[in-house]
Amino acid sequence: MPPELARHLRPRMERLGYLGEFFRCAAHQPRALLSFMAFTDDLKEALPDRLTELVALTVSGAMGNEYERVQHERLSLKLGFGEAWIREAEAVSPVGSGALALGLGLTEDERLVQRLVLVLVERKGHNTRVELEAVVRAIGAPHAVAVLLLAGRYVTHALMANALALAPPVASPLDPR
Repeated sequence: MPPELARHLRPRMERLGYLGEFFRCAAHQPRALLSFMAFTDDLKEALPDRLTELVALTVSGAMGNEYERVQHERLSLKLGFGEAWIREAEAVSPVGSGALALGLGLTEDERLVQRLVLVLVERKGHNTRVELEAVVRAIGAPHAVAVLLLAGRYVTHALMANALALAPPVASPLDPR
């Protein structure tokens, strides 16, 4: 692994206690991985933690990315969001099913963001004007653009993790033991 990449990965490895398989695989393209990490960090700075984690959990659920879901459950708990909030963020029912909002902890703005993210994935970004406009009204255009970019980031991660059949390196903190 190139020294610059190892230097950038060290804080993640120290925080998690391991280097995840995603980073080991993506390290075959070190410059792209560094850009991906910088992109992620920039978007995390652009949004409040709750919106960042909501997007991550919603996309991971919609895309079936267990690897990322478990990582963000752990991070959400560490940030103090609570199990009820996480479970609602993960309640990614098909759009229009009426089963989306459980009322356990998401704010109205968060529900609008979750709906936007779900339709972005389901409709491949097409015909999402109504949901996007609702999010812009709720959280403003700069945050709405960050949500769009972050959703794309987590879709990219899901495509790679799913293609490589990456399993979560640790158990879900929400799974019964």
